[in-house]
Amino acid sequence: MRIDWSTLALQTINALVLIWLLARFLFRPVADIIAERQKAAQALIADADAAKLAAVLERDAAVRETQRLVAARAEGLKTIAAEVEGEKAALLAAAHADADRLRASAAAETEAARIEQEKRVADRATQLAVDIAAKLLDRLPDGTRVSGFVDGLVDGVAQLPAQVRAELGANGVALSLAAPRALSLEEQEICRAALATCLSRPVALQIEVDPSLIAGLELTAAHAVVRNSFKADLVQIEAALLSGDNGPR
Repeated sequence: MRIDWSTLALQTINALVLIWLLARFLFRPVADIIAERQKAAQALIADADAAKLAAVLERDAAVRETQRLVAARAEGLKTIAAEVEGEKAALLAAAHADADRLRASAAAETEAARIEQEKRVADRATQLAVDIAAKLLDRLPDGTRVSGFVDGLVDGVAQLPAQVRAELGANGVALSLAAPRALSLEEQEICRAALATCLSRPVALQIEVDPSLIAGLELTAAHAVVRNSFKADLVQIEAALLSGDNGPR
């Protein structure tokens, strides 16, 4: 077999030229394109990683924010519960205080009503006792209703201050003498004589009838009143009884 070296040389040259052409116009652009594609893919991968990292960070931030909100909500609920308990306790305390005040007020009103009722009963009893005593005393004989009270009237006049006694019946001024009934001339003279002896001077009397005296005499002047009668005694007894009923228990 004979080799055609010229033909072989030409084919070799053609192959080399083809390789050079392919390398220059095909392989290099393709390689550049592949490199660009790889760079773009890497950029996309980097962007994806960055986006993934950002998403993870956002997720973690969201989780932390959710946990913070949950914790804040729980703390808020605790605070609200504490405030509610405090308000409940305050309302209960106020209710108890109001109830205590109402009970105390009711007790005070009840006690006041009881005391007032007892006072009214005591007043009625006192008035009844005084009325009974007045009716019993009203049965005394007419003679004893006057004569037995002259000395007591004179003693009352004697106990007055000297200046007041000096003014009684002075300058002929008549003294008002009240009796439970009309006095006889003898009784008038007895009264006048007893008063004249006490005052060491003659006196004039103006006799007045006051059946409410029951028994006794009452002397009235411009600056003095001397009472010696059952009416005055009953008034004093009634006042003493009422004062005793209204006093501390």
